[in-house]
Amino acid sequence: MRRLRHWACALWSLVVAGCGPTTTERLRLPPPPTVSHVDLERYLGTWYEIAAFPQRFQKGCTASLATYTLQPDGTIEVVNRCRKGSPRGPEKTVRGRARVVDRTTNAKLKVSFFRPFWGDYWIIDVGPNYEYALVGHPSRDYLWILSRTPSMDASTYEGILARLRTLGYDVTRLVQTVHEEPQGAQ
Repeated sequence: MRRLRHWACALWSLVVAGCGPTTTERLRLPPPPTVSHVDLERYLGTWYEIAAFPQRFQKGCTASLATYTLQPDGTIEVVNRCRKGSPRGPEKTVRGRARVVDRTTNAKLKVSFFRPFWGDYWIIDVGPNYEYALVGHPSRDYLWILSRTPSMDASTYEGILARLRTLGYDVTRLVQTVHEEPQGAQ
């Protein structure tokens, strides 16, 4: 019953998301640009979520991270993990698959956690040494700032926010992700 309720909830989310205009449509903007090329070998591995637009499927999550692993068939295994409630809370894990849909840039992928549904996963920026990545969606309603480390220096973060603003993202919606308990917390 719980699994059926989860599927029904996921399907309803897709239906509701398709009913209203997206941020891109409301603001009459072109889809956000992606990076000109992603070296998938360098992109693979573990990424820590630094900040993201809140999403229902991540409700209550903290200490979020994603690990990408190339599979023999050319797809990419995606394992998303988070801790519920606090960085020491119980771990929640969800596995999915990604496939590159733009082989020229490798910057546009489709990701599926609930087959047969696939969602857009666009890499809109990546650091020169693959130390950070910005992942969005053509609608501008999904956004993740990712880093190879659980924290990011303030100047890098502020530079990212400035670039996101120029791309039409409402950075006031970003919520920073907590990766460790505050000092003195038990």
